[in-house]
Amino acid sequence: MRQKELRIALVCYGGVSLAVYMHGVTKEIWKLTRASRDFHAAAPSTAAGVERVYLALLRKIENEDGLRLRVLTDIVTGASAGGINAVFLAQAIHSGHSLEPLTELWLKNADVEQLVAEEARPWSDVGAKPWMRPLVWYLTNRPGNAVSESVSVETRHEVRRKLSGLVRGRWFEPPFSGLGFTRLLHDALQALGEAGADHPLLPAGHPLDLLVTATDYRGHRERLRLNSPPLVEESEHRMPIGFRAATPATGGSDLAHLNELTFAARATASFPGAFPPMSVAEIDRAFPGSWPGREAFLRRVMPAHVDQGTLDQVALIDGSVLVNAPFAGAMAGLGARPAQREVDRRFVYIDPTPARRTPASGDNPRQIGFFSAIVGSLSAIPREQPIRDNLEMLEAQSREALRLRRMVQALRPEIEAAVERIFGRTLFLDRPTPARLAKWRAKAQQAAAEEAGYTFHAYAQTKVAGIVDRIAELALAAGTFETRPDRADVAAALRGEVEKRGLDTLGAPRGGASEGAIAFLRDHDIAFRIRRLRLLTRRLSREWDADPDLGDDGLEAARDGVYRALALYFNREDWRNLGDAFPARAGAVLREPGALLDALAAARALRDADEEAERILSATMEAIPRELRRRMLLAYLGFPFYDVTTLPLLRNEGFTEFDPVKVDRISPEDASAIRTGGTAATLRGTEFFNFGAFFSRAYRENDYLWGRLHGAERMIDLVCSTVPGGFDETVCLSFKRDAFLAICDEELDRRLCDPAMVKRLRDEVVAKLG
Repeated sequence: MRQKELRIALVCYGGVSLAVYMHGVTKEIWKLTRASRDFHAAAPSTAAGVERVYLALLRKIENEDGLRLRVLTDIVTGASAGGINAVFLAQAIHSGHSLEPLTELWLKNADVEQLVAEEARPWSDVGAKPWMRPLVWYLTNRPGNAVSESVSVETRHEVRRKLSGLVRGRWFEPPFSGLGFTRLLHDALQALGEAGADHPLLPAGHPLDLLVTATDYRGHRERLRLNSPPLVEESEHRMPIGFRAATPATGGSDLAHLNELTFAARATASFPGAFPPMSVAEIDRAFPGSWPGREAFLRRVMPAHVDQGTLDQVALIDGSVLVNAPFAGAMAGLGARPAQREVDRRFVYIDPTPARRTPASGDNPRQIGFFSAIVGSLSAIPREQPIRDNLEMLEAQSREALRLRRMVQALRPEIEAAVERIFGRTLFLDRPTPARLAKWRAKAQQAAAEEAGYTFHAYAQTKVAGIVDRIAELALAAGTFETRPDRADVAAALRGEVEKRGLDTLGAPRGGASEGAIAFLRDHDIAFRIRRLRLLTRRLSREWDADPDLGDDGLEAARDGVYRALALYFNREDWRNLGDAFPARAGAVLREPGALLDALAAARALRDADEEAERILSATMEAIPRELRRRMLLAYLGFPFYDVTTLPLLRNEGFTEFDPVKVDRISPEDASAIRTGGTAATLRGTEFFNFGAFFSRAYRENDYLWGRLHGAERMIDLVCSTVPGGFDETVCLSFKRDAFLAICDEELDRRLCDPAMVKRLRDEVVAKLG
């Protein structure tokens, strides 16, 4: 049975009240991941509703297509209200808690009358600012007013009433309560835990990355290195707030302290003008004396402010002011990520309003007014900036991965001939014991270095530079610093130590690598080990899998062995696995770079890992057919020849997921199985400058339901697209129909949404799909 992981890196856009739609989508991602967890669990599944539909789809793919698929959502990023959804989804994935309580938060409390600060409420419907009533009436009823132009007829009265309350309340201050919003988010996170915990949704030990964006209004000083002057400072306003944690074996453990998660959610969604900027003091005031790890968290997310003593001056506003679609944060999470089987990596982004209108030739658009310019600059324009730059970076990375595969494929005949020449054909008839495999591996690496000639020096310098850069990043991530150093200074200190040890020239006088270079690389070149085993995984999963001469059982046994060997090195990439003393040692890197190198070599123990890996590989090769064993040996022993040729030409050697990344969008425009017409035909929160759902519960219920339906449709599309050779579209559509009906039945049972609205949607599904 072929094994594959569909790994989702989710990016949640900002979208003001359209966050309710995004919650519906993220709930389906959560439910699909739960169904996948149950599919791979030893105990019988208790899945019900739409989860049972997803489980049936995974079983059908296994039974009819021979593919055992696991769905993992292991990278989650977001901005603004999308950041709130990202925080709650990541917490539910890591802890095993239910995401259902968040639905109540959005439907019940995401209303202007709930969010408004107590002191900003009009003290009397009649007496508060009575002189404003004619002006309010004029602003909301005059010809061409915003309410009449952007709000449906049946909701205008409700919007005008609530808008009147806002206008006649507090002036020239944010109408919504920051402290109240903070407590609301914290209460919702607690409600997730009170609902009980199931098993986490990722395998034990698998890393989960969460990142949301915030904007540091006053900014902090960052150093830049120039030619002249050599060092300058500039103000930096971007403030990413990230979390990474290894998945626990049992449920109930929070991704981070709830104060930290609340901090992230409140900061990223601090919409300018609606909420006051968030400060550290706001969290302290809301939860006095109940924040263990506060100093470590603040030093991690805002080290410059900690170093400069300006924590009390921090004012954080909405993350989407500068970064509305945090693709870069999701891309950064690809490094140091383990793989137990073949990976199909998808970047999935949720965009509720992709069909944005721009003036066409011949149009005569209305002149931009005073308030339109302000709203556009603060809200609409930042949220509508294209993600072309991010997608082009992903495309470039994918092109580079494809380029690598083509280069390796072209080199294969010559390199395999070289390996056979070095070892002789009888090598492949021998039993590859661990000792023999280690001896053959060392001989192949030295032969590749010697045959490379003068080009070996460029290769060796590339390797050492990469090792130094990665150790510098590791030290900065792990170290406990009094004052956080510059990355370039850390790398320079490590590079100086390497040269001090005589490794500025790595070649031996007669060619190949010197003894000192070999010792250094054996202690620190973890990326080389991972690249070598990744070559084997690609061959086993992409190339040899299609060979009719190789049996499925042998291929699966070989894949299992290689991935178990890979896990040994992946576990050593994360500084959290390097012992309690390592952060202090990393913090002293500028004073004692040599001590850090020695401590890292001892903590990682790569030579011990090599012995264990070769025990796994030799046992695997002994158990598989001779022809497959021969191919694995040719690839494993030939890898140094590939690496000498390709490494100096490629940039992504540090990534652990080499295969091309695919990008999928979830939006109303992409989900038309029930109703065509996209956003305009389905969502109501787009009204009143995307604030519409904050003025009407009926709008929130509508958008939440469509979010679930669109999320289910696109999740089924995603799963079906992983099947080699394609999946029958008719069968795929039948699963969508079952999922739609299951969602409607779930919502009718929960009764959080208007039953008449749910029944109308259910009738529409039946009418369209039978």
